[in-house]
Amino acid sequence: MKQQRKIILCGRLYDGVTREWKQNWKILVDGALIAAVGPQVPRPEDAAEIDLSDCQVTPGMIDAHMHMDYIDWHTIREEVYTTSEEAKTLAIARCARMALGRGFTTVRHVGGITSNGYGVLDVKEFIERGYMPGARIVAAPVFLCTAGSHGDLSQGFARNPELSAYMQKQRPGLGSGKAFFANAVREQVKYGTDFIKIMATGGFFTPYDSPVQQQLKDEELEAIITTAHELGKTVTAHVYTRELMQKLIRFGIDGMEHGSLMDRETAAMMEDKGIYLVPTFSPYEEAVHYDPEKIKDKQPEFRKKLELYKDALRAGREVICSSRIRLGYGTDFVATHQNYESGYEYEAWMNSGMSPFDALEAATRTNAGILGLEDRIGTVEPGKYADLAGWKRDLMTDMKALLDCSFVMKEGITYGNLLQEDGGSYPPGNN
Repeated sequence: MKQQRKIILCGRLYDGVTREWKQNWKILVDGALIAAVGPQVPRPEDAAEIDLSDCQVTPGMIDAHMHMDYIDWHTIREEVYTTSEEAKTLAIARCARMALGRGFTTVRHVGGITSNGYGVLDVKEFIERGYMPGARIVAAPVFLCTAGSHGDLSQGFARNPELSAYMQKQRPGLGSGKAFFANAVREQVKYGTDFIKIMATGGFFTPYDSPVQQQLKDEELEAIITTAHELGKTVTAHVYTRELMQKLIRFGIDGMEHGSLMDRETAAMMEDKGIYLVPTFSPYEEAVHYDPEKIKDKQPEFRKKLELYKDALRAGREVICSSRIRLGYGTDFVATHQNYESGYEYEAWMNSGMSPFDALEAATRTNAGILGLEDRIGTVEPGKYADLAGWKRDLMTDMKALLDCSFVMKEGITYGNLLQEDGGSYPPGNN
């Protein structure tokens, strides 16, 4: 049966095309697509009216850095070995549903934290076929990494070498040598990955590595990027330091995640090459805007590294915010917030001196380009998917407004009460 057409009355509309609010504009939705938008639109006799005159209306939001495969950040380390791959797939499905209910109609899964399998691709397909509600998923199920690196979650069991060695073997993207990694790219493409994600440096979340370590050799990095490009896939890297960021630029990387310890020379190189950065501000907020009490909420190794690198993180944030790099909006929540609570990143952008339009553009049009979906989502224009969100709190002045979605539509279908039906957070009270 043909889907009913809809006319949406917007109080104010940010269309993702221009950095302004359009007053009292209307959107005509025909099936899954936007048919018309403007001060006046055609009014078919069969069109249902949706009154959002008390809302700010935006394109559906996009989170470009999410790990969907855990249930609760308080237990994420235990989930690595206490939950089955089936349970991790259920966690991914729940995350997709919860993200959609919060106005994030598309998310990018940048590798499994707890999972070693490909359940995210099954959830992605089920959502695309309409078998279940959820945010649209772009996914790299497995990131490529080396033993003992930030991508090797068996680090947590290093005091039990037999167990750690067994768990290390369960990570399909973990290995060494350019031949291994070139073939690993081929395998990930065969299994259906949308892009390639590499763990180039250490990180803050893992216990036995450092964010300044280079954890793949130059020839391994080059083999990954070259092979991926030959197969038509883009590559992004978990990376922090200026030295390795500049190497990756020379090797032809498409984008980077974090970049938190970068300098102005590196920023200029990224600007010149048009390389994107998803800076994931929120996980480092307690260090950049120093708050020793909030740092205590993080896992022990996270706390220690934030204290050690807080000055460098602050300097890197200043470089990122004053740059002309193509910045995407992503969260990377593995501590303090649940993976689907993507609105917290908005507050981090505002606290860092970025304008509301900087954050909104990053979370819509820019992210659509990063995901390779700019022809379908990211702006409110005729021919694009009718992915829309409505917000009653003022996005221009309220740093927490993006945590309180009042209306969500994805491909012309309105989703109401997803959060209420799901019971909110799980376990209850863990927010």
